[in-house]
Amino acid sequence: MRLAEGFLSEARQDCGMQRWRSCVDNSQLAAENAAKAVLALLGPLGRTHKPDVFLLEALGENRFPENLRTQIEEVAECARLLGPEVHIKSDYGDEQTQQTPWELFDAGRAREALGMAEKATSLAKQVVERGLHG
Repeated sequence: MRLAEGFLSEARQDCGMQRWRSCVDNSQLAAENAAKAVLALLGPLGRTHKPDVFLLEALGENRFPENLRTQIEEVAECARLLGPEVHIKSDYGDEQTQQTPWELFDAGRAREALGMAEKATSLAKQVVERGLHG
């Protein structure tokens, strides 16, 4: 959770400074690490940039209490929407359109990403605090 909260803090700062690309990049990392924090309740986790896939798999296997399902699904959805594709574009741009990261992300996209990161981090914190006992 500390990773998610640290990246979320930086994303907020970036938004305030109108650094849209950086805000998206840090929002992506916040959402990814929020999902990983939930996964860590199940045990050690390997390196992945797609924790949403593993969260949904664990839900399908009923490895989380039923009363946490909705929150975990929402964390997974935020992590999916801010997945590796966003990370790549916020770092390298879009080769197809030859746009740099700074050209791809404006205030609207940055605020949308920040909102998803806020949601994922908040929900993940609730889940982690409740633990596997719900």
